[in-house]
Amino acid sequence: MLKFPASSFRKTIFVRLVVTYLIVILPVLLLGMYLYNWSYKNASQDLSRATLAQLSDYLGDLNREIEWMEIQQFDLLDDSDLNKLAVTWDMMDNVKRRASLNDLVHRLATFKNSSPYIKDINVHIRSIGKSVSAGNSVHEFESDRFNLFRSIVYQKENRLINRYNALHLSASKQSGKRGEEPLFIVQIELDTQKLKDSLKQVNIYPESRSFLLSEKSGFTLGSDAEPERMLKSYIEAAKETGGGMSLLTLDGQKYHIDQVHSNELGLTVATYLPEEAVKRPLKKFVTWAWLFALTALCAIVIYLLLTYRFVHKPLLLLIQSFRRMEGGALDIQIEHEKKDEFGYLYDRFNHMLRKLQVLIDQDFKQKLMMQKAELKQLQSQINPHFLYNSFFILNSLAKTGDVERIEQFTNMLGEYFRFITRNGEDNVKLAEEIKHSRMYTEIQKLRFSRRIRIQFDELPEDMEAIRVPRLIIQPLIENAYEHSLEKMSDEGKLRLTFERDSAEARIIVEDNGGGISDAEIEALNERLANPNESHEMTGIINIHRRIHLIYGEGSGLFLSRSEMNGLQVRVRIKLGEEEGIV
Repeated sequence: MLKFPASSFRKTIFVRLVVTYLIVILPVLLLGMYLYNWSYKNASQDLSRATLAQLSDYLGDLNREIEWMEIQQFDLLDDSDLNKLAVTWDMMDNVKRRASLNDLVHRLATFKNSSPYIKDINVHIRSIGKSVSAGNSVHEFESDRFNLFRSIVYQKENRLINRYNALHLSASKQSGKRGEEPLFIVQIELDTQKLKDSLKQVNIYPESRSFLLSEKSGFTLGSDAEPERMLKSYIEAAKETGGGMSLLTLDGQKYHIDQVHSNELGLTVATYLPEEAVKRPLKKFVTWAWLFALTALCAIVIYLLLTYRFVHKPLLLLIQSFRRMEGGALDIQIEHEKKDEFGYLYDRFNHMLRKLQVLIDQDFKQKLMMQKAELKQLQSQINPHFLYNSFFILNSLAKTGDVERIEQFTNMLGEYFRFITRNGEDNVKLAEEIKHSRMYTEIQKLRFSRRIRIQFDELPEDMEAIRVPRLIIQPLIENAYEHSLEKMSDEGKLRLTFERDSAEARIIVEDNGGGISDAEIEALNERLANPNESHEMTGIINIHRRIHLIYGEGSGLFLSRSEMNGLQVRVRIKLGEEEGIV
């Protein structure tokens, strides 16, 4: 016989959990039955509202396309070159006739390519006995089409004309004499296949089908090839409803119908969906609700027995490990063989400890390297060679009496030394770093304006706010001058460009100096890829490790042979959701 630790069976946690579960689950089941009936009633209404909104948008977009075509069509009617061609054809020589016709064909082709709904554009010019089209160029005068569309224009039919199993737009240019036939007619044929493809995009569900109807002209177009009787029944049902929602029964199956009419176009776009598709998501609702209740009743018993073993004890172990970690013990690891969620938590906990140790180690290394970088910076802040050349340039400018350039040069020197000597901020915006680098190149231009050509692209706006370590670009440019460009007898070239995608930002510095071999480039890449403290901390390696520590794997400097046969240094900065961005 089971003994319960509580004073009575009613006060046990087991009974309380069962009662609580029943109190929760029974209203859920009753609410589910109500929601089933309510959802079934409103699902079709919601679907209809969404479909009607989409159909209205479709007709609105189509009407805007037609209006644009009509504007272009009437612009063509008033085209001076076309009117001149129609009136003065007999006075033109063959060269002018051919040129005028070629210009007309080119304009029609441009007009056609401006809209995906245009299949072809024809201009039937009675006075010259020619028909010109975008697809068929110049051909014999199509008198049957001229007479057909002339009569339709006089009858003032709908904007869209149904002829030759397609929709057309037609407009004529009168000669100005009463009773005389038009000079020419501009006829636009709409692309039936494009209209059919656009109708397919209106279909919300795979079972949906759409139709484009014109009651006055008798034009019908379906998104797919449907049986004739389905189309006829659909049209009849659409006439009966007069818009909005209705149900159509065909061969014992009900279809949900929605339609929207455009008075401006004289068109109706309609779509239907089998009623079964609306009901399908709701059919198994009740069955699954009862199954859920029965399963929950069985599961609660097993839940009570296994909660302590599989939840409470593992959770206690995790809590104890966290408390030890709070006490400063980072060398603890939870030994386990679990493959469930607690196993995942244990693995994440162990990974967190390892990551924490790595981050502490990285922070220490980063501070150490920053100290080395600052020492290197202090050693190279006032480069005697650079300073000597600067005074030499000032001396030359003073001799020529170029006061304006002396003022410009001294301002640039001031900005340069102020940037490299300022302290208190390890990271700066990329825009500031690039501004400093550009200042350095401007100073060097005064020395090598005739020997070295510089291409320094503008920094894209979406890269300006990226935070980078200070002094990572200018030393690369200085390296190019010192080890390559200054030693060249021919014209030197230096190029600095920028690239960015969703994953990373790239700054590319390259020159055309051939002073470095492929083997030396490979050796430098090896030293960059294998951070060995025994190597001498050169400037380029220092820059690489600072970037790598901040932005992680895949970031840093990558060297290769440039397209100009010199050295290319590619600075890659991996971008996370917030990493490196202000």
